[in-house]
Amino acid sequence: MLRTLNAAAARRWADLALSALAAERETIDRINVFPVADGDTGTNLLQTMRSAVRTLDEAAPDTLGGVLSALSKGALGGACGNSGMLLSQAIRGLSEQLQDAVTADGAALGEALLRAEGLARQAVAEPQEGTALSVLRGAAAGGQGSDDLVEVVRGATRAAVEALAATPSQLPVLSEAGVVDAGGRGVVLLLDALHAVVCDGEWLAPDLPVPAESDLLEHESSFDYEVMYMLTDTEAPRAEALRERLAELGDCVSVVGDGSGSWAVHVHCDDIGGAVESGIESGRVHRIKVTRFADQQAAYARDVAVLACVPGEALGRLFTAEGADVLVSGSLPVPAELREAFAGTGAAHVVVLPNDLDTALVVERVVTDLPKDSPEVVVVPTASPVQGLAALAVHDPNRRRADDQVAMAEAAAATRRGELYVADAEALTWVGRCRPGDILGLIDGEVVLIGEDLAGTARELLTRMLTTGGELLTALVGDNTPVELPGELSAHLRREHPEVEVVSYPAGALDALLLIGIE
Repeated sequence: MLRTLNAAAARRWADLALSALAAERETIDRINVFPVADGDTGTNLLQTMRSAVRTLDEAAPDTLGGVLSALSKGALGGACGNSGMLLSQAIRGLSEQLQDAVTADGAALGEALLRAEGLARQAVAEPQEGTALSVLRGAAAGGQGSDDLVEVVRGATRAAVEALAATPSQLPVLSEAGVVDAGGRGVVLLLDALHAVVCDGEWLAPDLPVPAESDLLEHESSFDYEVMYMLTDTEAPRAEALRERLAELGDCVSVVGDGSGSWAVHVHCDDIGGAVESGIESGRVHRIKVTRFADQQAAYARDVAVLACVPGEALGRLFTAEGADVLVSGSLPVPAELREAFAGTGAAHVVVLPNDLDTALVVERVVTDLPKDSPEVVVVPTASPVQGLAALAVHDPNRRRADDQVAMAEAAAATRRGELYVADAEALTWVGRCRPGDILGLIDGEVVLIGEDLAGTARELLTRMLTTGGELLTALVGDNTPVELPGELSAHLRREHPEVEVVSYPAGALDALLLIGIE
């Protein structure tokens, strides 16, 4: 049991919360019936939390306040949908209350929960009971009255579970559908993840029952579009005036800030131009995103699924967080396993990311011999998980299928792949003879470097891969990789290639020490 919350514990909480949201994304999407039954609350919460964790990875702070500040910045910058906006403000509340803290006891966390609930409620133009706001209020109230961290976290989590169970009695639409509030379920997951961190892996929230049928989703909004954008170069009074103007155009209005001059804007409306022009009158508008609710509902019907083949659970969680179905197979998948995975997606059309050349051959053989009643299956050639992630990043279920498959294939092909291995036997390569223990650097499957020093060989490999340019470097770090190597490579790139954005993920058991993708 933890007595205080520190930077390392907050970091574990962020990772565990992200995994929990990834695991329940589809379930939360299915019960999303308010304020608009568009089936995306789980996805929006996951994408918002992913952005928060990505920013934390890049910042690598060493205090509790620093961790929460990085999470807050990333959550606001990547907030998706109404639920993402609320999540960003809840995290901002934690951050603002604990910004100067190295650690926090129960009393400090209780105050931070009150601040989180207050900012989230302020973010909504017309707060509604029976939603995530009710669950946050329950958690904040349940987390008061003690200095003991365990008591505060347990009280807040239990109160949140109770508040979630009460949401159907507060919102008739939930009662009619036989579900609890989707956003509220996300809040419970976040608190339960914190409980697991503080209380030695103990989870409190029960499994979420969902209706057997997916016909809950009926578009109930009086507006057709969701408009979101970021706003800078403005002040709080102008942001408040923008909120009032947007309330005249539509509903579900949020205009929320990060406390340092950036604002995220959200509205459901029909007048897209009017919503954007109102923002332009208030400051500098960028990162505009417009979603048509009817398109979201079509996507929810699971017409298309992306199935990623991966060698282990860690990579499986990563691809799941990106929205893919996953087949985890420690070795080459067998035909029966693949056919079951295709059918298990529940989609009429399946796009497969093999993420390995040998796996691709197996998948292609299985696809040519599928029964007539099987889903239509297309294989996008990905020779490495880094290419699979690049392909998945451009996947758009609302795009014409053929165009989407071409875009995914082009993204994979445009991603140069690098690998670092330790030689386990003597062999002749294109660049000379290697001996056991040598460090091998590969680019697109060919050995281009043989070295004795791991960090030096890794730096040289990056230098060669970037000779043709690059904007984003993705590193998948194996369990056997020295813990200091990713940080050393990030520092090297900041010095030599500051224009390159770097993201790294733990990848579990890999044959390689490091997998690198450059886009």
